[in-house]
This record gives sequence, structure tokens and C-alpha cells, in this order.
Amino acid sequence: MTFTADSAQNFFSDISNYSTQKSSAITSAIAVLRSLNVDERLALLWFIHTKVGYYINPAATGPARLHLFTGLLNQIKLMSNEEQLQVMRDLIAQKNTQISRSYGIFSNNTKLAFWYELSELMEQGIVIPISTEHELSPQGKEAIELFKKLGFAQQITVLRKVVTEMGVNPFIE
Repeated sequence: MTFTADSAQNFFSDISNYSTQKSSAITSAIAVLRSLNVDERLALLWFIHTKVGYYINPAATGPARLHLFTGLLNQIKLMSNEEQLQVMRDLIAQKNTQISRSYGIFSNNTKLAFWYELSELMEQGIVIPISTEHELSPQGKEAIELFKKLGFAQQITVLRKVVTEMGVNPFIE
């Protein structure tokens, strides 16, 4: 094959289009997720954990500081099921609570690791699991379908973005 300026331009154009398509898919998935109500976001987090959770720790969390959230998880374990569910809802809704503020200071990797560990506690029955009988809205179903179409790295990017936005950073006014 002869390498010319035109063939190089086409090659790099294809790479750029592929990158833009990947970015567009991530942006679309995040936008649909943001449009969901709190309970549907929570259900979607549970779905994501069941599909890719096993690959998240330690692969995707990077240098998470696990010791930072152990105390927070211990507090949640001691709560009633209703209180545990409310904590998760408050984190997603960014309500200004003590736990949301504590969560808000975590690094992105630590937030991802926190949700992984919280999901593991749900799976073990220590923390209230998310109901699988919750009927998702059309937007919720669309979010799942968009998520399924993403590659693994894209799924982790979406998940990281979603959990990063949760909680309340007490240092930002």
C-alpha cells in the first residue's frame, strides 16, 4: 500500500471520527442517566454493578483510598434498611447531609471504590439491596440499553462520571 498525504488524512480522519463516536456514546449515556429520577439511578447503579462490578475492583478504581470510606460504610451497616436506602438516595440527589459531605471529599477513584464496596455489601445482604422488581421508565430502559452498547472502558468512564457527581463537596460553596 502506498502511503500518501490523502491516505494519511483519511486514516487520521477515521480515527478522529471513531474517537468522537465513542465520546458521543459516553455523553449520551451520561445525559440519559442524569435525566432519571433518584430511584431509577439507584436501580441503574445496581444493574451496572451486576454487569461490570466484578471488574471494577481493583482494575478501575486506581489508587483509591479504601481506608477513607471504611468508617462511612460501617455507619451505613449499622442503620436500618430504610435509613440505608435514604443515604443512597441522598448521595444521588446531592442532599447536604453529614454522609454526603463525607463522601463529597473523596477522590473520583475512592468514590468508585465506595460504590463497589457498597454494592458488595448489598449483594451480601448487609446493606439493603436494590429491588430488581422496580419497573423502569422508558428512559431507564434506554439508559440500560445505551450502557450495554458501550465498551468496558466506556462503561467505567460513565460509571466514574456518575458517582463523581454524587454527594456534596463541603469545600465548594
